[in-house]
Amino acid sequence: MAEQILVVDDEPNMLRLLKTILMDKTGYEVATTNNPLEVSKMLQEKPYDVVVTDLKMPLVDGMDLIDIIKKIDSLLPIIIITAYGTLETAEEAVQKGAYDFITKPFRKETILITIKRALEWKKMQKELAALKKQ
Repeated sequence: MAEQILVVDDEPNMLRLLKTILMDKTGYEVATTNNPLEVSKMLQEKPYDVVVTDLKMPLVDGMDLIDIIKKIDSLLPIIIITAYGTLETAEEAVQKGAYDFITKPFRKETILITIKRALEWKKMQKELAALKKQ
C-alpha cells in the first residue's frame, strides 16, 4: 500500500505544487486541505504516514496543529514548511514534536528526502514499539 501523505496549507497554489511534487514518481497518495480545522477529522477518518503543514495559516497555525496532531497520533511525523523560518521557530516546532522544519522556497529534492526520512523514522518507531511489547 502506498504511503499516505496529508498536506495542509492555506494557499491553493502551494497545495497543488506539493501534491504534484509528492505524487510525481514516488507512489505516495496525497490528500490536501487548505483548512487546518479539518485536519483532526481527516486524521480520525484515515491513517496518514506523514503530515506536511505550513506554519502561518489563519485560524490554526502550524504550531497549534502540531499539538492537535500529536493528541491523535503521537508517532505521526510532522514536517513544517514556512517562508517565515527562524532558528527559534524551528527549535520551538521540533520541541513541540515536529519531525523537521523546511523554509520556503525549498528544492523539490529537499522535501522528498525529508519525507523519505520521516517515513523511515516512523517505521523504526513502530518496530521499536513492537519489540518493547515482546
